[in-house]
Amino acid sequence: MRIITGTARGLKLKTPNGLSTRPTADRVKESLFNILNGLTNFAEINAVLDIFAGTGALGLESMSRGAKSATFIDAATTQIIGENVRRTKFTNCTILRGDFDKILRHLGEQNFTFDLIFSDPPYATNFAQKSLTLVAELNLLNVNGLIIVEHGATETLNTPPNLQLVRQTIYGRTTSLEIFERTASP
Repeated sequence: MRIITGTARGLKLKTPNGLSTRPTADRVKESLFNILNGLTNFAEINAVLDIFAGTGALGLESMSRGAKSATFIDAATTQIIGENVRRTKFTNCTILRGDFDKILRHLGEQNFTFDLIFSDPPYATNFAQKSLTLVAELNLLNVNGLIIVEHGATETLNTPPNLQLVRQTIYGRTTSLEIFERTASP
């Protein structure tokens, strides 16, 4: 696992031992960021949220491309995320450990908003739908902001109000990426 391009290009990221975390494959990550390059300008992104961050690779890749800050949420791998943040030398990062739903609710109560959100939960848990719904309900995504949800290819997501599906890409039999945009204020 590595940073693909930008200021931290080529930097190898530390990954957890074992199979309890499923990092986004490099080919899927590269494809995702090629798609995002056509949809957004990373230099204009003030805040990224990486839910189920694992290694922090998606948020860190965004920062390497010019995003100004990133917040990482994970229940188990915050130490590894911290090590990867130190390796990249990005300073405007916040790492939050705990249940994603409680943390998202807290961020909503504090009126935090983000320009780009990644949600890459364990497959077949309903966390993909739950995180997408919470982001919409709590108004965590800025208008015209994007949320990318990675989930199992056999799972289906219901689009919450104020979000519009921009693109869906399926990789093999296992992975689906869905990109949603927030289209209107509540």
